[in-house]
Amino acid sequence: MIRRLFLVAAAMLAVAGAAEARTVRWAASGDPNTMDPHSQNVGTVTMMLQQVYDALIGRNRQLGLEPGLALSWTQVEPTRWRFVLRQGVKFHEGEDFTAEDVVFSITRALQPTSNFGIFVDTIDRAEAVDRHTVDIVTKSPDPILPNKLASVFMMSKSWSERHNATRPQNTRQREEMHTVRSTNGTGAYRLQSREPDVRTVLVRNNDWWGWADAANNNGNVTEVVFRPIASDATRVAALLSGEIDFVMDPPLQDLNRLRQAANTRVLEGPEVRTLFIAMDTSRDELLYSDVRGRNPLSDVRVRRALYQAIDIQAIHRTTMRGQSVVTGTLFPEQVNGYVREEDVRLPYDQARARALLAEAGYPNGFEITLDCSNNRYINDEQICQAIAAMWTRVGVRTRLNSMPLAPFFAKIQRDDTSIYMLGWGVPTLDALYSFQSLLATRNGAQGDGIWNYGRYSNGQMDALIQRMKTETGDARQAAIRDALRLYREDVPHIPLHHQMIPWAMRSNISTPHMANNQPFFRWTTVN
Repeated sequence: MIRRLFLVAAAMLAVAGAAEARTVRWAASGDPNTMDPHSQNVGTVTMMLQQVYDALIGRNRQLGLEPGLALSWTQVEPTRWRFVLRQGVKFHEGEDFTAEDVVFSITRALQPTSNFGIFVDTIDRAEAVDRHTVDIVTKSPDPILPNKLASVFMMSKSWSERHNATRPQNTRQREEMHTVRSTNGTGAYRLQSREPDVRTVLVRNNDWWGWADAANNNGNVTEVVFRPIASDATRVAALLSGEIDFVMDPPLQDLNRLRQAANTRVLEGPEVRTLFIAMDTSRDELLYSDVRGRNPLSDVRVRRALYQAIDIQAIHRTTMRGQSVVTGTLFPEQVNGYVREEDVRLPYDQARARALLAEAGYPNGFEITLDCSNNRYINDEQICQAIAAMWTRVGVRTRLNSMPLAPFFAKIQRDDTSIYMLGWGVPTLDALYSFQSLLATRNGAQGDGIWNYGRYSNGQMDALIQRMKTETGDARQAAIRDALRLYREDVPHIPLHHQMIPWAMRSNISTPHMANNQPFFRWTTVN
């Protein structure tokens, strides 16, 4: 009788659980170009994979550090960190999570085809102390290693070996491998199906270790259906009709309409992401220009001319409809190292821009091609259209080459560009991440210049970046401040603005608005 009552109760609970199933239909303009957790360090990939994979260290709703797959971490020596792992954690396909998987994942992220080298650049090796303890040994003291490891996902060693995926996918060569469309994480959601550029379905992992913390991970979403919808008008129409529940990138021109619509609401806030123009300062002759035998962008006077030709307030007012924070620096104030005194733009001055071009030997200007994505950042193509027109007015006749996210990233990662617009988030919330990735000389060192596709190189900047890597306290902050001043004076980039990010959703959806523009469905509820 007791057994029968137990079975009846279990059946009732199962029925109740099925009745409480909650689906979120989610849309954005771009689709992830891979499911490999160490191949592409871009937001459209991590926004999906952070639902499926876990890191040793997690982040809370305020983006502070918290235990993830590691319960604790301690710097036992200047170059040795010890991580005590959770026990009883399983990957989605049933393997136990152990120290062996951590050693494998760190080693995998260190490989040449990984785009996550910036997070593991100081690591020499990972060592299994026992089944649930790992030491990570660095080549030199790294004051921000925990911040970096919050972005490195843990994989199953045995699963990766079975599927010939012991190294990350090589996206530059458009390599096909198992991890492009398949996953096996320890995270809150499992990948159920994947149709690139069409539909991706995630289902709740009821065995996830984090559900035990019900006060923190209180989401009730059982299924997430993601659809990339490139057309702004189609995404908005799908939300308003109820076909979609959540849109990450509603067009700015439709925000008032969405705010006033029945059963729809808009969440707004600043994003830790800065848009800027990067330039090929390295080649003797640009790939996409009519100047022969010279590279105008290697001359700081030309870079300043392009900078001063941009009416950033017009872009803020008209193109961004006030939804941006104009800047003259590399990252926003949420990032450690921000210095307000260095957040100063060169003034908009068309006459001065023409004079600088003449001083540099281009009194009649020149032609150039601006590469730009058209579905990655808020109004990215429109921003580039406005800039192209502004440059043309001062004599730099600009052709705009806009394209979807995947071919855009592939193009610039082949160094097949002369000048391009990029948006840069800071997952570590520390200045080193931006300086090292974007401005360090590409010398083959792990992490240095991995997104420096203009091949900017300045020995003074390199020295300051090296100081950021190892120094602490006031000395480190001074190095960051000096690097920000050099950034402002040498103009390796033309900073534009920090993004403000609106999310639009059905009124029965509740989710925290994240400054890294990454939704977490373990915190999302459907009423």
